[in-house]
Amino acid sequence: MNDSSDLREFAATTGVQDFNFSNVGPAPVGYPQEYVRDSYSKTVFAPTFEERKAAFIEHVLRNPGVDTVKGVFYELVRIEQNRAPIHESLLFAALDYIDKRQDCADFVLTGMLRLRYQLWDSELLSESFWERLRQTILGFKYWPDEPGIDSMCYWTENHHIIFSTCEYLAGQLYPDEVFTNSGMTGREKQARAKKRIKKWLELRFKTGFSEWLSNVYFDEDFPPLLNLLDFAGDGEIRRRARLIIDLMCFDMAGNSYYGLFSCTHGRTYTREKLNPYQESTSDTAKLLFGLGSFANEDNMSAVMFALSQNYRLPQVIFDVATDTGREEWENRQRVSIRFEDAARWGYGKKDLESAMGLLSFAGYCDPRTFNHMVLMLDSYNWWENKFFLEFRPAKKLIQVGSKFGLTTAVAWLLRKDMTRNNLTENNIYTFRTPDYMLSTSQDYRKGFGGDQHHIWQATLDGEAVCFTTHPGGYGLQAPDAYWHGNGYLPRALQYRNVAVVIYKTPRTPNVVLAQTLEFTHAFFPADRFDQVVEKNGWVFGRKNDGYLAIYSGNGYRWQDEGEYAGQELIAEGRNNAWVVEMGRKAIDDSFEKFVKRIAAADLHIDGSRVIYHSPSLGCVRAGWSGALQIAGEIINTDTYKRYDKAACEAEFAAEVIDISFGGASLKLEF
Repeated sequence: MNDSSDLREFAATTGVQDFNFSNVGPAPVGYPQEYVRDSYSKTVFAPTFEERKAAFIEHVLRNPGVDTVKGVFYELVRIEQNRAPIHESLLFAALDYIDKRQDCADFVLTGMLRLRYQLWDSELLSESFWERLRQTILGFKYWPDEPGIDSMCYWTENHHIIFSTCEYLAGQLYPDEVFTNSGMTGREKQARAKKRIKKWLELRFKTGFSEWLSNVYFDEDFPPLLNLLDFAGDGEIRRRARLIIDLMCFDMAGNSYYGLFSCTHGRTYTREKLNPYQESTSDTAKLLFGLGSFANEDNMSAVMFALSQNYRLPQVIFDVATDTGREEWENRQRVSIRFEDAARWGYGKKDLESAMGLLSFAGYCDPRTFNHMVLMLDSYNWWENKFFLEFRPAKKLIQVGSKFGLTTAVAWLLRKDMTRNNLTENNIYTFRTPDYMLSTSQDYRKGFGGDQHHIWQATLDGEAVCFTTHPGGYGLQAPDAYWHGNGYLPRALQYRNVAVVIYKTPRTPNVVLAQTLEFTHAFFPADRFDQVVEKNGWVFGRKNDGYLAIYSGNGYRWQDEGEYAGQELIAEGRNNAWVVEMGRKAIDDSFEKFVKRIAAADLHIDGSRVIYHSPSLGCVRAGWSGALQIAGEIINTDTYKRYDKAACEAEFAAEVIDISFGGASLKLEF
């Protein structure tokens, strides 16, 4: 497989998006066959952490594991509970997947390492399995500088910590063994991974996550951290891993709506956006907070929380998550870094360690990081990594251009299109009431290409949600970029219950998208609301006692055919402004009165300039540039603190974060 001539065949047989195991034998007699759905709970279904863990474990035992990269985790629960039969064939297929070095093999290895550390004495598994597991651990490719072609992604924020944790724990497990792929001893592997882990933990504590509030990738971030907490020999790593777990739980608690992690996200996918009940973190939310549902067949993080012997959710975080009756919950927080500040965070040099660190913020083609990308393409032979095959036709041109500084100039010219993956500094605003939640990434990279970013969302329950995008069409990697991709990002601004979302699609050279679609659209599933009314260009929806109003400056038409018939508002034109206002019965009286007031309100949209006389806030002024103004006052939408909400106030990059709420408190000191 080291022969580059095999690359195309290798890429064809190990698809980037193919996460299914092969050669899974039949399930043993007595193994669960049908998936039993869990019910949704809007109130805390069990008061204690231990009770909620037990409930999740029983849910897992009732259901079969699935033959995907996350399917192995259900088997861990069966083994821990000594509940036969075990689907050993599924576990062998998982080892095959790891050995083939397919995308997300590190997810599977994370579960296998917990199996080896925590359940090593189980008699439910054969001796041949345990020996095969040992060989797999010793033969894995743990970092891109090791030999062999693969289809694995090492560099994103979540993969960075997963691979590093796997290498650390594998090295700790076999300190004196020689790892067959790298030729390094376990002790050597542990030492080098330790440095990466400590750097990653420091950045997440001080700056938060670049894949901010991800209802997909938090599910991947929790497992390696819980493995470190439970098994790392270094006490400082264990302590700091716990800090990050606490902060992630705190982030979920303050940006969730009755157990639905339905806020703005750095990375998410169509399933999670259109159906919050099926978010990848739904099981974790119900285990931690007692709200929501055990809704996924392939959950990783909930299993790891259930099996962890050392983690207990702090009371203060539980109180924040379950304070659903509070009339108003206002949250501001800042996450991630700016590439121009890279040196401040230890990434100022053009070396491989800095390059990998910058790539965890998705700086693939940013003019400030492109030379780092070229360094990795050359040093790691990523010209043959299927994730970067698009670079390969221009290999010589890129190499020569980089040598003479020309690639940086081209990157600047194409930056609005080429930097669409970037996950840099972001200011997040979330406003929650008992009847709705509205969440926005404030003024995030307006006019730049987007990828899996989810800029804003209104949530009234797990079905009645609303958001807008400029569709990425089918030119991005993901085939369903119509909803979860972004052609170009808007300027979104929110204060309390009102948001203004302005699209100004640039006419720039486009080398990523197959086409630039000349419309924006809103997801508005009319059939999921209790009432829908259209009046004076507004579309209104009611779900229970929560109200939503949305307006398109270019007008709109309902999608009347296909999968999204009756669920999609389409607004023609490259440029457009959407205005959103939320309301609730307790404040706005009846839905009919809410509709009447907003439909009669003065609203002027002139190009990208919006003047809206909100019945609840007064005059709202917003545009493509300039400050958001509410009733004549300038509203800060940038330079937020690390946290600025009812339970916590901490400066960005703070060494200490104090959380205090409902009579409970927690001091996190890095």
